[in-house]
Amino acid sequence: MAANASPNQPQKNKKGAPRFTPPRLTFMNVMALVILFFLLLTGIYAEFSSRTNNASTVALSTLAQDIQKGKVTSLDVQDTQVTATYADKTEKIAQKEMDASLTESLTRLGVTPAELASTTITVENPNGFWYWVGELSPFLGPLLVVAFVFWLISRQMRGAGMQALSFGQSKARITMPDDQKQRVTFKDVAGAREAKQELLEIVDFLRNPKKFIEIGAEIPKGVLLMGAPGTGKTLLARAVAGEANVAFFSISGSEFVEMFVGVGASRVRDLFKMAKEAAPAIVFVDEIDAVGRARGSGMGGGNDEREQTLNQILVEMDGFEPNVKVIVMAATNRPDVLDPALLRPGRFDRRVVIDLPDRNDREEILRIHAARKQLAEDVNLRVVAERTPGFSGADLQSLTNEAAILAARENRTRIGQFDLIRSIEKVMLGPERRSHILSVKEKEITAYHEAGHALVASVLPHADPVHKISIISRGRAAGYTLKLPFEERKLQSRREFLDDIAVSLGGYVAERMIFGDITTGASNDLQVSTALARSMITQYGMSEKIGPVALESPTGRVLFGMGVNDREYSERVAAEIDAEVTRIMTEARTLAEKTLAEHKKAFEAVSKRLIEVETIEREEYEKIIVAHGIELKRKSHVEESAKDMTLHT
Repeated sequence: MAANASPNQPQKNKKGAPRFTPPRLTFMNVMALVILFFLLLTGIYAEFSSRTNNASTVALSTLAQDIQKGKVTSLDVQDTQVTATYADKTEKIAQKEMDASLTESLTRLGVTPAELASTTITVENPNGFWYWVGELSPFLGPLLVVAFVFWLISRQMRGAGMQALSFGQSKARITMPDDQKQRVTFKDVAGAREAKQELLEIVDFLRNPKKFIEIGAEIPKGVLLMGAPGTGKTLLARAVAGEANVAFFSISGSEFVEMFVGVGASRVRDLFKMAKEAAPAIVFVDEIDAVGRARGSGMGGGNDEREQTLNQILVEMDGFEPNVKVIVMAATNRPDVLDPALLRPGRFDRRVVIDLPDRNDREEILRIHAARKQLAEDVNLRVVAERTPGFSGADLQSLTNEAAILAARENRTRIGQFDLIRSIEKVMLGPERRSHILSVKEKEITAYHEAGHALVASVLPHADPVHKISIISRGRAAGYTLKLPFEERKLQSRREFLDDIAVSLGGYVAERMIFGDITTGASNDLQVSTALARSMITQYGMSEKIGPVALESPTGRVLFGMGVNDREYSERVAAEIDAEVTRIMTEARTLAEKTLAEHKKAFEAVSKRLIEVETIEREEYEKIIVAHGIELKRKSHVEESAKDMTLHT
């Protein structure tokens, strides 16, 4: 596989610990609680009943006879119930008359005062609080349980009603100006100099709108940030709010769209209402293409909800007054699918393109991400920036994080240069899979395959130089050849494309040349090279037969507002495109075969060395090919001078 460096939870509390979220009370949960409560009451009642039932019941006359015999040591009187404690520690219960005291009742039964004097009599007050609790608990308990159940049900119904009422409210996340913890400024954003210069006007308007209004100038109401994924569009929007020190309302385009028509439009109205109340403010809509796709193109399935939401956004933006200090910012990596009404003057009339960072910008981004990490003395971020062309800001952040993880995994306290270099390949291709052990035959095939890529790249004049070859599995690749350009390129020529296709077919040709057969290892190379050949014909006009005609868009989705399945060329042209793709691929294969045949000794030497050591770095590889008569590629004098001036500066 030929690898080019090309473009490409639970809530927590303030201390970072997971915040406990109570379970939601459903009907079954409520019923379980009620049953559990009744069981608890039954158990308590049974316990008290068992304690009472331990004492046997006797007649009051029998109790009088026992007192006369001296068997009773104490009497406990509670209302009409008399509890007698005998000399053998047993207890018996008797009932006395309601309107007579115990002494009177016992005297009538023949007990003399002298016999009563030998017995301790205790009278408990029946009018205490716990007495009434005990008396009323059989009646109040069920009533309290029923009241509790009704309270839970009404609470749930009230919560459901509130949720229904808030269904059309905006779900925007709000960052207030005084929130210093989440504040981001332009100092936290490296690179993107032109984009920041454009956005400084927005910051100036939000800080001091008076000078713009007095002269009659109107600041753009909408700013569209366009760029590849990971280039920092959201970060720039937050930085504008942080620099201007205004409220920041952020929401994703997909959060507007619901299954019910009109909900998205209601959320848009609520969002802009909140922003106007908090003005000056910035409303940021991330991934606006989720709701702002071109109407009538068939994209999105003709969703009425999405189109009504888009209509409401258009109305809200066009209804702004010049002195309303609310600016709408949006981000997308698919500006080609947006509705033209969004891009007209008065709405998103200022478009800021954020490119992938160049070498100097990548170095600045690496310094920002490395500032919070412990780096060793041998770390050279300039070298890392040179080896990461096509990396976005998000890729570079992932790179530094992976380097820190690698160092911590090996129980080191500082990140070394070796960690950063290894992280480049991990971000590009995935982690090493050393457990994916190849057989002897597969290892040999992979070595010749990667050597074929490398040698064709080193010989062809317009291909990028080789920096590393490896047959250690990474991600889905059994091996890889890492090629990096000498300089940053914004444009690519037809010759460079043709050489890249030949390099991609180098592994395929090597397998056929050495083993007389081909494997599935070249499948990805064939897909990449075939797609590149088709793009040369249908997008870049690089076919003499077809001519300078754009037949497809770069995204392969929408062209001139047409749908996915709409095609603006005939079946005859489609057949000519297929024939041209076949011709380009055939010529590239012939070129690769010729190159490997002319330099077969170098090809064999690189392959055997790769089988032996599994990984060859640039220095060792260049020594092998130079020893076999292949001249190294060098930078031009102008390029070397420019590099020297940059390093000196």
